[in-house]
Amino acid sequence: MSMNELETGTKILIPEIIETVLSGRGMNRNEVERFVYPNYDIDLHDPYLMLDMSLAVDRIGLAIERNERVAIYGDYDIDGITASAVMLESLGALGIAAESYIPDRFEEGYGINQEALSSLQKRDFDLVISVDCGITSVKEAAWAKEHGLDLIITDHHSVPDVIPEAIAVINPNRLGDPYPFKALAGVGVAFKLAQALQARFKAPVKGQEKWMLDLVALGTVCDIVPLIGENRVLTSFGLRVMRQTRRVGLRELALVGRTTPGELTSYHLGFVLGPRMNAAGRLEHAARSLELMITDDVLRARAIAEELDYLNDQRKADQKRIFEQARILAEKYIDDPILFVSDEDWSHGVVGIVASKLVEKYHKPVLVAQVMGEKTKGSARSVPGFNLVEALRSVPELFTKFGGHYFAAGYTLPTENIEALRAALNVYATEHPADPYSDDMKAEIKLKDLEGIEWDLLESIEMMEPFGSGNARPNLQISDLRLIEAKAIGQDKTHLRINVADQKQRRLAGIGFGMAKTYSELKSGDYINIIGHLNKNEYNGSVTIQIMIGKISHAK
Repeated sequence: MSMNELETGTKILIPEIIETVLSGRGMNRNEVERFVYPNYDIDLHDPYLMLDMSLAVDRIGLAIERNERVAIYGDYDIDGITASAVMLESLGALGIAAESYIPDRFEEGYGINQEALSSLQKRDFDLVISVDCGITSVKEAAWAKEHGLDLIITDHHSVPDVIPEAIAVINPNRLGDPYPFKALAGVGVAFKLAQALQARFKAPVKGQEKWMLDLVALGTVCDIVPLIGENRVLTSFGLRVMRQTRRVGLRELALVGRTTPGELTSYHLGFVLGPRMNAAGRLEHAARSLELMITDDVLRARAIAEELDYLNDQRKADQKRIFEQARILAEKYIDDPILFVSDEDWSHGVVGIVASKLVEKYHKPVLVAQVMGEKTKGSARSVPGFNLVEALRSVPELFTKFGGHYFAAGYTLPTENIEALRAALNVYATEHPADPYSDDMKAEIKLKDLEGIEWDLLESIEMMEPFGSGNARPNLQISDLRLIEAKAIGQDKTHLRINVADQKQRRLAGIGFGMAKTYSELKSGDYINIIGHLNKNEYNGSVTIQIMIGKISHAK
């Protein structure tokens, strides 16, 4: 494969195919180099550019001087869990033995609540630092101020018109905030505060803060924020740290996921580690997952990892049942531009995943909720081109509370408002239409046959890791392939496995998850075009290249 050389004092090699893909995504030559070879010391922005960062550091400095009690108030998803762990470690390096508080998803719900603040005050805490939540907690912040409990808010979610009155409100999305990168996850914002504290107090020793990047990578990938800009830098270096992680919890979690830290990629973060960590908060309490991230007891870590693995199996069973019921109900509203389905028997700890599955099936924004008597609580997921939290913000009067960002949100509303919300959101979606197929299955690499499907192509593509939101694995289009075999596989026969050949009898295997019914009419001898991405398939000690199918069409 030919290579292009970019000059920056030393010769940097960029595979031609990667430069083609990234230039197609709007990058110039210098940006391509910075993308493929991120630099931790150059590509991260000064944390003090964020509004209120100095105020937060000053107040934490007072806590050090006064030996005050500090609580970290986190969220129960992975972003909140990892952000809590980052702040606990960062403050620990400064001599502050902070305690964590993660609300119960089922009893307290998302965000800061007054009862929790009152409990912390009665336990003589002086300062509460929120991570991954708090930007909408105006009433709660007012209560804290009135009762002498200092509050620092760090968050990344969409900022309302009125923000809480706190000692400091750190969120790069605040109006007028000069911070150059706006798409940080909650753990990313927490890490910026950790960087600011390190710069001021020189603890931990400069460079040692990088050992927290495994947490930053995990939270960033799992929160589905765009893996570009600063997020790419943090995640790239975070994956390097994770592959040699000091955290016994991550090592044990990887083992129950049938992998090892040295093999971890962004895929494993999102689909192996992430679901197991989230299972605790979805079915019981997220404190278990936080303990796993911060413990140095190998036996305790092993026990928690095995418990999370078990809970994840339970979660998958619940998810499958709820998805099937939600899918049937969704057909009733199939013509709506936004799908909204709810039921009393659906745990709101699982509805977010079900919403994501329905988005994949119907290619439109989806809200899924649990009806809990007079109140209804749920999650929402969106598609490219449709800002979900702005849609919810168009009818705030219908909610008890809500929050989120472009692609994901959580909400609580009076049950009697369900039909009104459905009608209002569908009007909004009609007036603000999205095109979910605008970039769907866009082929960035086009091949006429299978000659180019070689290991050096796959290795070149892997240079674009970490993949995720905003940095999709590039799709290939391969034309005029003869179908040798098409077979439904899996326990429920829902997945599709194919084998194809080109005119020179070179062969390639492919897998399409959930596609057996979609392409049930395929038969041996058909000539087809495939769009999908390449990955490595390891089976029975053999390692081959396969294509993950995105779309199949008959060749003309």
